[in-house]
Amino acid sequence: MQTVTIAGNQVPAIGMGTWHMGDDPTLQKQEIEAIHAGLDAGARVIDTAEMYGSGRSETLVGKAIKGVPRDQLYLISKVLPTNASKERMERSLDASLKRLGVNEVDLYLYHWRGTTPLSETVAELQRLTEAGKTRAWGISNFDVADLEELWQLPDGPKAAANEDLFNLGSRGVEYSLLGWQAEHHLPFIAYSPVGAPDQLNSDLDSNPNVLKVAKRHNASVYQILLAWVVSHQQVLAIPQSSNAEHTRENVLAGNIQLTAEDHKLLDEAYPAPTEKLPLDVL
Repeated sequence: MQTVTIAGNQVPAIGMGTWHMGDDPTLQKQEIEAIHAGLDAGARVIDTAEMYGSGRSETLVGKAIKGVPRDQLYLISKVLPTNASKERMERSLDASLKRLGVNEVDLYLYHWRGTTPLSETVAELQRLTEAGKTRAWGISNFDVADLEELWQLPDGPKAAANEDLFNLGSRGVEYSLLGWQAEHHLPFIAYSPVGAPDQLNSDLDSNPNVLKVAKRHNASVYQILLAWVVSHQQVLAIPQSSNAEHTRENVLAGNIQLTAEDHKLLDEAYPAPTEKLPLDVL
């Protein structure tokens, strides 16, 4: 299975996202079963955020991981820009930890840039790591210019990962961002790795070339889309599913090795960018 190393922790390259999970109480049992299925299949990473359902996602994850040995989990949460100040961040993190039922998260991300000076946010992220409430910190929805600005700060290069939208139908980050992160040893976390409903290329699951590659590997199209994302070095994918069998299949996609011919077919369907594009965000 493909792996990614974040702040010295080696984790399977396919984890689980939780956006929209926890919103419907009638789905709670099914969603918890989906998380358990992913863990049973070998996943360790669970990605959540205080924004998701105003804390309901973190609460659901907390229920799902109760009783799971902490060393079998790699928990990621995120702080909203409105809470990313020296005055508010620790209170925000404490609330997340309480909902998750843990003493620390493995990775705490600045969800996207807001009005708080980046220097203040970074200083507080680093302080909370040194205080033992997070094992590492990082950023989300940052592009090259943002990262270059971050790297100028005293603690900026201590960032452990950057999470952005990336999938076969949204390849803009390949033009310069992935290269910059590789050069600076900054792992990349891909959200919406199998596409998003309102995305321009929302036909990913019906494209003839994708279907052809899936048939070759006796895999689902979603497994091929995930295998493609994690075929990039030091890229972690966090697909979301509330279905146990789909979650298991997602995680097992980390075992699929795409061939040069597979990549050629996928590139023909969805070409790599030839110029710098605005960062895609959801």
